[in-house]
Amino acid sequence: MNVIDRARRAYAPTTSPILTGRDAELQLFSQITAKLAAAAATPQDLPRLAMALLENRRVWAHLAAEVADQTNALPADLRGRIFHLFECVTLHSRRVLRGQADASVLIDINTAIMRGLNRAEAPR
Repeated sequence: MNVIDRARRAYAPTTSPILTGRDAELQLFSQITAKLAAAAATPQDLPRLAMALLENRRVWAHLAAEVADQTNALPADLRGRIFHLFECVTLHSRRVLRGQADASVLIDINTAIMRGLNRAEAPR
């Protein structure tokens, strides 16, 4: 490594950008949806599909726990709809694992959530 490379490393930014809560949620949904889509493209790779489904269910389980908390600031109706989506994701994931359905519904649900998160960020 030469002097110029060492100088670049020494003066390079050391922090990553700070994400808002909504930005972090959007990034998380984007990543898990990409994994689901890639795994769904090769359903014969069951371990990969199972791992993507598990990660997606973990995200939804976390959301369900958050909206089940009575101190959550979201409106009760929205919290109820998010919890209902968690239940749908859980049931459909089981069907996908049993070979009775494909993951496209899960990808559609996540995509709709991402659209909602994007709209919420748009200036008014």
